[in-house]
Amino acid sequence: MELEIDSPGGGEFQTRITAPEDRDPAGLEAALARAVAGLSDDEPVQLWIRAAAEEDDAVAARFGFEPYRDLWQLRCPLPAPGPVLDTRPFAPADLDDLVALNNRAFAWHPEQGGLTAADVQDRMGEPWFDPDGLRLHHRSGRLAGFCWTKIHADTAPALGEIYVIAVDPDFHGRGLGAPMTRSGLAWLAGRGLRGGMLYVESDNHAANAAYDRIGFGHHHTDRAYRRPARHRSPGPSAHTGGP
Repeated sequence: MELEIDSPGGGEFQTRITAPEDRDPAGLEAALARAVAGLSDDEPVQLWIRAAAEEDDAVAARFGFEPYRDLWQLRCPLPAPGPVLDTRPFAPADLDDLVALNNRAFAWHPEQGGLTAADVQDRMGEPWFDPDGLRLHHRSGRLAGFCWTKIHADTAPALGEIYVIAVDPDFHGRGLGAPMTRSGLAWLAGRGLRGGMLYVESDNHAANAAYDRIGFGHHHTDRAYRRPARHRSPGPSAHTGGP
């Protein structure tokens, strides 16, 4: 088993290591030893363990990583009952309004905040992107919110994801979040999908309460760890075998 290593580009970390959800649990320590062997002790490193288990914290700690962020994957059956909003699909002329709303809504977010038009266009260049699945809601001539969906056709069965859900802060307090989410779920259900999913910060209590009311339940946790600069990894423990 080999872990994915990449450079996130900007931000706190120069290197990101990712352990996939479908990994061999017994091989994680040896794989992590190989992943960090070529990294400088002078650079801060981020480690993501998908579908983290309790014992993974101890493995990560042996290489100087400490947990600092939990991202929950939630799932729900489709169709999801409840009211939806009037939406229309994304068009190229909407790009600037979409970017501005995104950055206002996610000013606090470590990945989603601060996007540029080029960043968004890069995501739209991915094979999965469907402009019809990026649903926009307008009020009084303004973009008030959007729900960006994504279809995972390679899972069995296929899953529909609420990839990004955002409401402009000027429209907060009007109860748009839940029906905006259900609008995206309704679009996914209309494509024949029977399962929906999304990712949410574990400590975003307001969002988690809203998702619970919609019908989402916790499926698994992706956990982020960080290793500060100038840490020397001890390597794997003596009992570690191969992958």
